[in-house]
Amino acid sequence: MVKSLRTIQAPIEEELQEFEQRFRDSMRSPVPLLDRITFYIVRRKGKQVRPMFIFLTAKLCDGITDATYTAASLVELLHTASLVHDDVVDDANERRGFFSINALWKNKAAVLVGDFLLTRGLALALKKKQYQLLQIVSNAFEAITEGELLQLEKARRLDIDEEVYFEVIRKKTASLIASACAAGAASTTTDEDVVEKMRLFGETIGMAFQIRDDLFDFGASDVGKPLGIDIKEKKMTLPLIYALQQTDNKNRKRIIRQIKRHSEEPATIREVIEFVRQSGGLEYARKVMFQFRDDAFVILHSFPPSPARESLEDLVNFVVEREK
Repeated sequence: MVKSLRTIQAPIEEELQEFEQRFRDSMRSPVPLLDRITFYIVRRKGKQVRPMFIFLTAKLCDGITDATYTAASLVELLHTASLVHDDVVDDANERRGFFSINALWKNKAAVLVGDFLLTRGLALALKKKQYQLLQIVSNAFEAITEGELLQLEKARRLDIDEEVYFEVIRKKTASLIASACAAGAASTTTDEDVVEKMRLFGETIGMAFQIRDDLFDFGASDVGKPLGIDIKEKKMTLPLIYALQQTDNKNRKRIIRQIKRHSEEPATIREVIEFVRQSGGLEYARKVMFQFRDDAFVILHSFPPSPARESLEDLVNFVVEREK
Protein backbone atom coordinates (compact mmCIF):
# COMPACT_ATOMS: atom_id res chain seq x y z
CA MET A 1 0.00 0.00 0.00
CA VAL A 2 1.34 3.41 -0.99
CA LYS A 3 1.68 5.78 1.93
CA SER A 4 0.22 9.29 1.77
CA LEU A 5 2.50 12.27 1.29
CA ARG A 6 1.48 13.48 4.74
CA THR A 7 2.85 10.28 6.28
CA ILE A 8 6.01 10.40 4.17
CA GLN A 9 6.66 14.00 5.26
CA ALA A 10 6.66 13.10 8.98
CA PRO A 11 10.47 13.23 9.56
CA ILE A 12 10.70 16.66 7.91
CA GLU A 13 7.29 18.17 8.70
CA GLU A 14 8.65 21.12 10.70
CA GLU A 15 11.33 21.84 8.12
CA LEU A 16 8.79 21.86 5.28
CA GLN A 17 6.61 24.35 7.18
CA GLU A 18 9.64 26.59 7.68
CA PHE A 19 10.53 26.21 4.01
CA GLU A 20 7.05 27.23 2.86
CA GLN A 21 7.36 30.49 4.78
CA ARG A 22 10.83 31.16 3.41
CA PHE A 23 9.67 30.33 -0.10
CA ARG A 24 6.76 32.77 0.14
CA ASP A 25 9.14 35.44 1.42
CA SER A 26 11.57 34.79 -1.45
CA MET A 27 8.84 35.58 -3.99
CA ARG A 28 7.67 38.87 -2.52
CA SER A 29 8.01 42.03 -4.57
CA PRO A 30 7.21 45.73 -4.02
CA VAL A 31 5.58 45.78 -7.47
CA PRO A 32 1.83 45.22 -6.79
CA LEU A 33 1.09 43.29 -10.01
CA LEU A 34 4.10 41.01 -9.55
CA ASP A 35 3.28 40.42 -5.89
CA ARG A 36 -0.32 39.55 -6.81
CA ILE A 37 0.80 37.03 -9.44
CA THR A 38 3.43 35.37 -7.22
CA PHE A 39 0.85 35.11 -4.40
CA TYR A 40 -1.41 33.29 -6.87
CA ILE A 41 1.46 30.93 -7.73
CA VAL A 42 2.13 30.12 -4.07
CA ARG A 43 -1.55 29.38 -3.43
CA ARG A 44 -1.70 26.77 -6.21
CA LYS A 45 1.61 25.01 -5.48
CA GLY A 46 1.80 21.29 -6.16
CA LYS A 47 2.70 18.31 -4.01
CA GLN A 48 6.13 19.69 -3.00
CA VAL A 49 7.81 16.46 -4.10
CA ARG A 50 11.10 18.16 -5.00
CA PRO A 51 11.49 19.94 -1.63
CA MET A 52 10.71 16.61 0.05
CA PHE A 53 13.55 14.95 -1.86
CA ILE A 54 15.87 17.80 -0.89
CA PHE A 55 15.11 17.76 2.84
CA LEU A 56 14.98 13.97 3.14
CA THR A 57 18.27 13.64 1.25
CA ALA A 58 19.91 16.22 3.51
CA LYS A 59 18.56 14.44 6.59
CA LEU A 60 19.82 11.11 5.22
CA CYS A 61 23.32 12.53 4.85
CA ASP A 62 24.65 14.78 7.63
CA GLY A 63 21.47 16.63 8.63
CA ILE A 64 19.46 19.65 7.49
CA THR A 65 21.26 23.02 7.49
CA ASP A 66 20.39 26.58 6.51
CA ALA A 67 21.86 25.80 3.09
CA THR A 68 19.20 23.08 2.66
CA TYR A 69 16.50 25.76 2.75
CA THR A 70 18.43 27.73 0.14
CA ALA A 71 18.68 24.62 -2.04
CA ALA A 72 14.93 23.98 -1.79
CA SER A 73 14.03 27.59 -2.59
CA LEU A 74 16.48 27.70 -5.49
CA VAL A 75 15.12 24.52 -7.07
CA GLU A 76 11.49 25.56 -6.60
CA LEU A 77 12.00 29.09 -7.90
CA LEU A 78 13.73 27.90 -11.06
CA HIS A 79 11.28 25.04 -11.53
CA THR A 80 8.31 27.38 -11.15
CA ALA A 81 9.90 29.78 -13.65
CA SER A 82 10.21 26.95 -16.15
CA LEU A 83 6.54 25.96 -15.69
CA VAL A 84 5.38 29.54 -16.27
CA HIS A 85 7.46 29.73 -19.44
CA ASP A 86 6.28 26.27 -20.55
CA ASP A 87 2.65 27.38 -20.35
CA VAL A 88 3.44 30.30 -22.65
CA VAL A 89 5.29 28.08 -25.14
CA ASP A 90 2.51 25.48 -25.08
CA ASP A 91 -0.25 28.09 -25.09
CA ALA A 92 -1.72 26.25 -22.08
CA ASN A 93 -4.65 27.78 -20.24
CA GLU A 94 -4.56 25.47 -17.23
CA ARG A 95 -2.05 23.89 -14.86
CA ARG A 96 -3.01 21.53 -12.03
CA GLY A 97 -6.66 22.45 -12.46
CA PHE A 98 -6.04 26.21 -12.13
CA PHE A 99 -5.83 28.90 -14.77
CA SER A 100 -2.24 29.41 -15.95
CA ILE A 101 -0.49 32.75 -15.49
CA ASN A 102 -0.66 33.51 -19.21
CA ALA A 103 -4.39 32.74 -19.26
CA LEU A 104 -5.06 35.30 -16.51
CA TRP A 105 -2.44 37.96 -17.19
CA LYS A 106 -1.44 37.30 -20.84
CA ASN A 107 1.85 36.12 -22.29
CA LYS A 108 3.93 39.25 -21.74
CA ALA A 109 3.29 39.30 -18.00
CA ALA A 110 3.83 35.53 -17.77
CA VAL A 111 7.24 35.70 -19.49
CA LEU A 112 8.32 38.55 -17.24
CA VAL A 113 7.16 36.71 -14.12
CA GLY A 114 9.11 33.65 -15.22
CA ASP A 115 12.18 35.83 -15.72
CA PHE A 116 11.68 37.34 -12.26
CA LEU A 117 11.48 33.92 -10.57
CA LEU A 118 14.58 32.75 -12.43
CA THR A 119 16.67 35.76 -11.45
CA ARG A 120 15.31 35.73 -7.88
CA GLY A 121 16.48 32.13 -7.50
CA LEU A 122 19.94 32.93 -8.85
CA ALA A 123 20.20 36.00 -6.62
CA LEU A 124 19.20 33.99 -3.56
CA ALA A 125 22.00 31.46 -4.13
CA LEU A 126 24.54 34.22 -4.78
CA LYS A 127 23.48 36.15 -1.67
CA LYS A 128 24.02 33.04 0.43
CA LYS A 129 27.30 32.33 -1.40
CA GLN A 130 26.03 28.85 -2.27
CA TYR A 131 28.02 28.50 -5.48
CA GLN A 132 28.00 24.70 -5.57
CA LEU A 133 24.20 24.64 -5.27
CA LEU A 134 23.97 27.18 -8.06
CA GLN A 135 26.25 25.04 -10.24
CA ILE A 136 24.20 21.89 -9.59
CA VAL A 137 20.87 23.53 -10.41
CA SER A 138 22.24 25.49 -13.38
CA ASN A 139 23.53 22.26 -14.91
CA ALA A 140 20.06 20.75 -14.52
CA PHE A 141 18.32 23.62 -16.28
CA GLU A 142 20.82 23.57 -19.10
CA ALA A 143 19.98 19.87 -19.53
CA ILE A 144 16.23 20.58 -19.38
CA THR A 145 16.50 23.09 -22.22
CA GLU A 146 18.55 20.64 -24.30
CA GLY A 147 16.00 17.90 -23.63
CA GLU A 148 13.08 20.08 -24.67
CA LEU A 149 14.80 21.07 -27.92
CA LEU A 150 15.84 17.48 -28.65
CA GLN A 151 12.24 16.36 -28.19
CA LEU A 152 11.00 19.21 -30.37
CA GLU A 153 13.43 18.27 -33.13
CA LYS A 154 12.53 14.58 -33.04
CA ALA A 155 8.78 15.26 -32.88
CA ARG A 156 8.93 16.59 -36.44
CA ARG A 157 10.08 13.23 -37.80
CA LEU A 158 8.74 10.90 -35.09
CA ASP A 159 11.97 8.91 -35.30
CA ILE A 160 12.65 8.51 -31.58
CA ASP A 161 13.92 5.09 -30.53
CA GLU A 162 14.42 3.96 -26.94
CA GLU A 163 17.97 5.29 -26.77
CA VAL A 164 16.91 8.79 -27.82
CA TYR A 165 13.81 8.61 -25.59
CA PHE A 166 15.92 7.87 -22.51
CA GLU A 167 18.29 10.70 -23.41
CA VAL A 168 15.34 13.10 -23.71
CA ILE A 169 13.74 12.19 -20.37
CA ARG A 170 17.12 12.04 -18.61
CA LYS A 171 17.67 15.66 -19.60
CA LYS A 172 14.11 16.96 -19.58
CA THR A 173 12.70 15.38 -16.41
CA ALA A 174 15.24 13.33 -14.48
CA SER A 175 17.85 16.11 -14.34
CA LEU A 176 15.64 18.26 -12.08
CA ILE A 177 15.00 15.54 -9.49
CA ALA A 178 18.69 14.60 -9.76
CA SER A 179 19.65 18.19 -9.00
CA ALA A 180 17.24 18.28 -6.05
CA CYS A 181 18.82 15.21 -4.48
CA ALA A 182 22.36 16.38 -5.26
CA ALA A 183 21.62 19.84 -3.85
CA GLY A 184 20.12 18.30 -0.72
CA ALA A 185 23.29 16.29 -0.17
CA ALA A 186 25.61 19.20 -1.07
CA SER A 187 23.80 21.42 1.44
CA THR A 188 25.02 19.25 4.30
CA THR A 189 28.16 17.35 3.23
CA THR A 190 31.38 18.10 1.36
CA ASP A 191 31.80 14.45 0.36
CA GLU A 192 31.62 14.58 -3.45
CA ASP A 193 31.07 10.83 -3.69
CA VAL A 194 27.94 11.12 -1.57
CA VAL A 195 26.68 14.09 -3.61
CA GLU A 196 27.17 12.14 -6.84
CA LYS A 197 25.52 9.06 -5.37
CA MET A 198 22.44 11.09 -4.48
CA ARG A 199 22.46 12.73 -7.90
CA LEU A 200 22.31 9.29 -9.50
CA PHE A 201 19.57 8.28 -7.07
CA GLY A 202 17.51 11.32 -8.10
CA GLU A 203 18.17 10.75 -11.80
CA THR A 204 16.99 7.16 -11.54
CA ILE A 205 13.79 8.22 -9.78
CA GLY A 206 13.30 10.96 -12.36
CA MET A 207 13.38 8.36 -15.13
CA ALA A 208 10.73 6.29 -13.33
CA PHE A 209 8.69 9.46 -12.70
CA GLN A 210 8.51 10.32 -16.40
CA ILE A 211 7.60 6.80 -17.45
CA ARG A 212 4.76 6.87 -14.92
CA ASP A 213 3.65 10.15 -16.46
CA ASP A 214 3.77 8.54 -19.91
CA LEU A 215 1.48 5.75 -18.73
CA PHE A 216 -1.18 8.26 -17.67
CA ASP A 217 -1.67 9.14 -21.33
CA PHE A 218 -3.07 5.67 -21.97
CA GLY A 219 -5.01 5.22 -18.72
CA ALA A 220 -8.72 4.76 -18.26
CA SER A 221 -9.25 7.05 -15.26
CA ASP A 222 -9.17 10.79 -14.72
CA VAL A 223 -5.68 11.58 -13.48
CA GLY A 224 -5.68 15.33 -14.04
CA LYS A 225 -4.08 14.94 -17.46
CA PRO A 226 -6.29 14.66 -20.57
CA LEU A 227 -6.17 11.19 -22.14
CA GLY A 228 -3.98 11.11 -25.25
CA ILE A 229 -2.43 14.55 -24.75
CA ASP A 230 1.06 13.21 -25.59
CA ILE A 231 -0.31 11.68 -28.80
CA LYS A 232 -1.99 14.96 -29.67
CA GLU A 233 1.33 16.77 -29.17
CA LYS A 234 3.17 14.09 -31.21
CA LYS A 235 5.37 13.04 -28.28
CA MET A 236 6.96 9.61 -28.66
CA THR A 237 6.64 8.01 -25.22
CA LEU A 238 7.98 4.63 -24.12
CA PRO A 239 4.71 2.66 -24.46
CA LEU A 240 4.25 3.92 -28.03
CA ILE A 241 7.89 3.38 -29.00
CA TYR A 242 7.71 -0.23 -27.80
CA ALA A 243 4.39 -0.84 -29.57
CA LEU A 244 5.82 0.45 -32.87
CA GLN A 245 8.81 -1.86 -32.47
CA GLN A 246 6.53 -4.89 -32.13
CA THR A 247 4.47 -4.37 -35.27
CA ASP A 248 5.32 -4.90 -38.93
CA ASN A 249 6.82 -2.16 -41.10
CA LYS A 250 3.60 -1.46 -42.99
CA ASN A 251 1.51 -0.94 -39.85
CA ARG A 252 4.31 1.08 -38.21
CA LYS A 253 4.36 3.51 -41.12
CA ARG A 254 0.57 3.75 -41.07
CA ILE A 255 0.43 4.57 -37.34
CA ILE A 256 3.20 7.15 -37.65
CA ARG A 257 1.45 8.72 -40.65
CA GLN A 258 -1.78 8.96 -38.65
CA ILE A 259 0.00 10.69 -35.77
CA LYS A 260 1.80 13.09 -38.11
CA ARG A 261 -1.32 14.12 -40.01
CA HIS A 262 -4.26 13.58 -37.65
CA SER A 263 -2.88 13.61 -34.08
CA GLU A 264 -5.56 16.06 -32.87
CA GLU A 265 -8.47 13.99 -34.10
CA PRO A 266 -10.24 11.94 -31.36
CA ALA A 267 -10.51 8.91 -33.65
CA THR A 268 -6.72 8.87 -34.16
CA ILE A 269 -6.07 9.21 -30.44
CA ARG A 270 -8.41 6.31 -29.69
CA GLU A 271 -6.79 4.20 -32.40
CA VAL A 272 -3.26 4.82 -31.12
CA ILE A 273 -4.21 4.18 -27.50
CA GLU A 274 -5.82 0.86 -28.44
CA PHE A 275 -2.82 -0.05 -30.62
CA VAL A 276 -0.44 0.54 -27.69
CA ARG A 277 -2.60 -1.41 -25.27
CA GLN A 278 -2.91 -4.39 -27.61
CA SER A 279 0.84 -4.39 -28.36
CA GLY A 280 1.93 -4.75 -24.73
CA GLY A 281 3.34 -1.24 -24.56
CA LEU A 282 1.90 -0.49 -21.14
CA GLU A 283 3.22 -3.69 -19.57
CA TYR A 284 6.67 -3.09 -21.04
CA ALA A 285 6.81 0.52 -19.78
CA ARG A 286 5.76 -0.59 -16.29
CA LYS A 287 8.51 -3.22 -16.29
CA VAL A 288 11.15 -0.60 -17.20
CA MET A 289 9.73 1.84 -14.63
CA PHE A 290 9.97 -0.71 -11.82
CA GLN A 291 13.53 -1.56 -12.86
CA PHE A 292 14.49 2.09 -12.39
CA ARG A 293 12.76 1.99 -9.00
CA ASP A 294 14.75 -1.08 -7.98
CA ASP A 295 17.99 0.56 -9.14
CA ALA A 296 17.16 3.55 -6.95
CA PHE A 297 16.60 1.27 -3.97
CA VAL A 298 20.06 -0.27 -4.47
CA ILE A 299 21.61 3.20 -4.15
CA LEU A 300 19.40 4.15 -1.21
CA HIS A 301 20.13 0.95 0.70
CA SER A 302 23.85 1.75 0.68
CA PHE A 303 22.96 4.18 3.49
CA PRO A 304 22.20 2.89 7.01
CA PRO A 305 18.54 2.52 8.04
CA SER A 306 16.91 5.69 9.40
CA PRO A 307 13.52 7.47 9.37
CA ALA A 308 14.78 9.60 6.46
CA ARG A 309 15.75 6.52 4.44
CA GLU A 310 12.39 4.92 5.14
CA SER A 311 10.56 8.06 3.99
CA LEU A 312 12.68 8.22 0.84
CA GLU A 313 11.73 4.60 0.11
CA ASP A 314 8.07 5.51 0.56
CA LEU A 315 8.50 8.60 -1.64
CA VAL A 316 10.05 6.47 -4.38
CA ASN A 317 7.07 4.10 -4.22
CA PHE A 318 4.72 7.09 -4.29
CA VAL A 319 6.39 8.35 -7.47
CA VAL A 320 5.93 5.10 -9.37
CA GLU A 321 2.48 4.19 -8.06
CA ARG A 322 0.81 7.61 -7.87
CA GLU A 323 -2.55 8.00 -9.56
CA LYS A 324 -1.97 11.53 -10.88
